[in-house]
Amino acid sequence: MCGRYAASFSPDDIADEFDVDEDRTDEHARSVLVNPQQPPAGAPDWNMAPTKQSTVVLTRVPKDDPDNAPVRQLRLLTWGLVPSWSRDTKVGLRMINARSETLLDKGAFAKAAVDRRCLVPADGWYEWQVSQTATDAKGKPRKQPFFIRRGDGEHCAFAGVYEFWRDKSKDADDPDAWLTTFSIITTAAEAGLDRIHDRQPLVLDREVWQHWLDPDTKDPDEVRALLESPPPGRFEAWPVSSAVGSGRNNGEQLTLPIGRDELRGVTDPTTGEIIGA
Repeated sequence: MCGRYAASFSPDDIADEFDVDEDRTDEHARSVLVNPQQPPAGAPDWNMAPTKQSTVVLTRVPKDDPDNAPVRQLRLLTWGLVPSWSRDTKVGLRMINARSETLLDKGAFAKAAVDRRCLVPADGWYEWQVSQTATDAKGKPRKQPFFIRRGDGEHCAFAGVYEFWRDKSKDADDPDAWLTTFSIITTAAEAGLDRIHDRQPLVLDREVWQHWLDPDTKDPDEVRALLESPPPGRFEAWPVSSAVGSGRNNGEQLTLPIGRDELRGVTDPTTGEIIGA
């Protein structure tokens, strides 16, 4: 996964779909961005990129009453996981994805995989296919962006893990003393999609959401079983404009298919045909 997805909804749009008990996206959350996020965090964003704050679903036991049942929440978290032991937040740029095959073995992700799992709602994601036949102006293999989504029209629910990082330079009562970040779990791309890229996000179906978010799911073997990819065939994909490559661009037009006459050296993910060779 190259690090872009579409989230064209507001928190209100997905609260019911994801059975959310509390929408807490209006609460202050520390950002790592130097300039204000555009579009604003929590607003529809067709070009979600690392370091932005994104809407995430997680389940937490209330601090003021730990005997109560866990509460499913919507929160704004920063994309790019910063482990609790990191000296600073820069490492988050290298940790936007976590491989399912090694999730429970890597020090940066293992604890979160057992204790802090989340769902990342999305319309779909972007991936760049490296051409086998066409080159760009610099003589390098041409890269064609694709948009990939569920074929049934449902939102995607990317499996994710999240972490808390404490800024020791700030007082405990400073609202920016804590940064909460997340990583999207990836797995091997299924047949067809592997003609676009060899990895894809792990998209969980609705029937496993509760188990994935349940704080009582702590056995590593249980977690490992949830990382198994569902059967192939759930997704559809098409080539889109290269405009998605710039974070300054946004809007539904980024997800719209481009014409066949605009393609050069593109492999059809369904048939394997080379278009515009």
